[in-house]
Amino acid sequence: MTLAKALLPLVAVLALAGCKKPPEKVSEAQRARAVTVIQLEPRPITGALAASGDLIPREEAAVLPEVSGYRVARVLADVGQYVRAGQTLVQLDGVLLEAQVAQAQAQAAQAQDQAERVADLDGQGVISQEQIAQRRFQAQVAKANLRQLTTQRSKLAVTAPVSGLILEKTVRPGDMSAGGATPWYRIARDGQIELSADLSEDDLARIRVGQTATVTLPSGAVVQGRVRLISPQIDAQTKLGEVRVTLPVRSDIRAGGFGRAVFADASANGMAVPEAAIRFDADGASVMVVGDDNRVKRVMVQTGARGGGMVQILKGPPAGTRIVANAGSLFLDGDLVRPSDRPAQPAARK
Repeated sequence: MTLAKALLPLVAVLALAGCKKPPEKVSEAQRARAVTVIQLEPRPITGALAASGDLIPREEAAVLPEVSGYRVARVLADVGQYVRAGQTLVQLDGVLLEAQVAQAQAQAAQAQDQAERVADLDGQGVISQEQIAQRRFQAQVAKANLRQLTTQRSKLAVTAPVSGLILEKTVRPGDMSAGGATPWYRIARDGQIELSADLSEDDLARIRVGQTATVTLPSGAVVQGRVRLISPQIDAQTKLGEVRVTLPVRSDIRAGGFGRAVFADASANGMAVPEAAIRFDADGASVMVVGDDNRVKRVMVQTGARGGGMVQILKGPPAGTRIVANAGSLFLDGDLVRPSDRPAQPAARK
């Protein structure tokens, strides 16, 4: 075989290779990925709102003696006991008072007798009018003194002002009664305990009286409560307001304890986006904003309330900003995209 014949296949291959068209260049616009975008705008956020707080009596009554200077003879009730209104809790020693009452009764009887003897002697000159008035006055004073001592005797029985559960007792047999001292008893009226939770002004707007709340106790027990009161004012220092949740009367719900409430069907309005549009990493929360030139840029945001698949944006881009609906899409700042708008919908719950 001659050299010319041997080179023919190689020449043919090179000729064919020279006939192929060079690859077409793809423009940046053609490489742009299609993305779904949503607008940042006010939307309702519906879902659970949680808050923690202290367990306190709905209404607390203090028990103090109404008379001073008497020794405690008997203590008839203890902590944890349910008592009824008017029930005697402490009996004071009234031996000395009984002697004073007996003396006052005798004085009152004598003074009344002296007054009756001059009842028909007015203006007759048998006895001066001044003496007649003096006897009548002494009879009135003796009666008043007797009434006072009788009233004190009735106060020797220190009674419960309301029906309820005794939370604290400080009195002991032998103690002396004294006005203005530390209360002898603290009573939770009707045994009713409530959860007192402090919420921000924005969260208070999501709560209503009568709303149900699920309260978790330190023991892990869960009870159902109902919002009874929402504070009409915000604390100037803390910027928080109080919410009171009425709880069922149970032995494991103790005043001074702690609870966590989840308020059902709490709702609010604010700038919000679906949860899928938020990206969370070590730097915090962010969204991918699509500019007028259809290029994306990562913008950090501060999130707030969540509910119904929506997340509130407290700080971030202004209203009307276009945001990539799926934060899982990987983009770098400056990437060109082909956006298509759609209404924001919360993520479907399984």
